[in-house]
Amino acid sequence: MKLRSGFVTILGRPNAGKSTLLNTLVGSKVAIVAARPQTTRTALSGVVTIDAGYRFAREMLRKLPQDATFKKDEPLAQVIFLDTPGIHEPKTRMDQQMMEEVKAALSERDLLLMVADATIPFGRLDEAALEWVRQAKTPVFLVLNKADRVQKLKLLPILERYSRLHDFREMVPVSALAGDNLDVLMERIVAQLPEGPLYFPADQITEQPMRFLAGEIVREKIVQQTRQELPYSNTVLVTQYEETDALIRIATDIYVEREGQKAIVIGAGGKLLKLVGTEARKELEEILGKKVFLEMHVRVRSEWREDAHFLGELDWRRMVGH
Repeated sequence: MKLRSGFVTILGRPNAGKSTLLNTLVGSKVAIVAARPQTTRTALSGVVTIDAGYRFAREMLRKLPQDATFKKDEPLAQVIFLDTPGIHEPKTRMDQQMMEEVKAALSERDLLLMVADATIPFGRLDEAALEWVRQAKTPVFLVLNKADRVQKLKLLPILERYSRLHDFREMVPVSALAGDNLDVLMERIVAQLPEGPLYFPADQITEQPMRFLAGEIVREKIVQQTRQELPYSNTVLVTQYEETDALIRIATDIYVEREGQKAIVIGAGGKLLKLVGTEARKELEEILGKKVFLEMHVRVRSEWREDAHFLGELDWRRMVGH
C-alpha cells in the first residue's frame, strides 16, 4: 500500500462549523468552539493519520482492492488540516491579521474545503468565501455542514445553487457535530491527495503546544459565559505552564480593553471568573489526565486589538519557535 498525504485548508464564513469539523475529524479538541463569530483567530493545524482503526476510515477501506494487504495499524494516509478564521470584513488590526492568516493558508495546499452552513441562506459572506476560493485556483470541495438539520428534499436545491457558482471537485453534505457522512468526506479527501510521506509522527494530532490550547480553553469559557461585545475584546495569554508528575500549574492573564469589561469578566463577588476557572480546569484535567492548578488575572489593556507587538505575543508559533 502506498501512503497518501497532503495539506488541506478549511475555510468559510464565521460559525459555519469549521472548528467543529476539524475537532471531529481529528478525534480530539484542537480548536475551541463557541456560538460567536471570530472565535477562531489564527490558523490551527490538525493532523489525521488514517489506519484501519480510524473512526472515519470505513468508506476508504471499503473501496480498497480486494487483494490489498496491510497491517491494522499501518498508516494508509495522513491529512494535515488547517482551520482558518471565518471570512469577514476586517475592522481592526486583529481582524486584518486574521484575514492574512486565511490568505497564507491558501497557498501551497493540495485541497481546500469550503464549509457552508446548510441552515443559513447564501449571503455576502458566502460570496466572499467563494471569491477567496476562486483566487486560490486550488481543487476545492464544498462541505455542506449541518445537513442533518435540513429536510433532505431541501438539500438538493442548495447543492445545485453552489454548483452553478463554482466548479467544485466534490460536494459533500455532512454533520460535523454528529459525524454524519464524514467517512465519505475523508475517503474523497484522501483520493484527492498525492502519494507522499508521513509529515508527522502517527500519534501527533496538532502542531499547537498545550500551553496555547490552555489559554484558548479559558477564552472559550469566557466567550460562552459573556454577551454583547465582550467575546471580541478579550484575549488570554498563558504566563506560566509548569508540569510535574502529579500536577500542571497554569497561570493566565485575561486581557480586556476597558474597566467595565473587567468588571463583567470578574462578575459580582468574582462569581463569573470562578465559573470560568472551574469549567476550564475541569476540561483541561480531562484532556491532560492530571490535576490542574489554574490561576487567572484580569487586566485592562486599551486597544490591544490594534497593538501589533501584543498580537505577536499571542501567536502560538512563537511558542514553538516557528
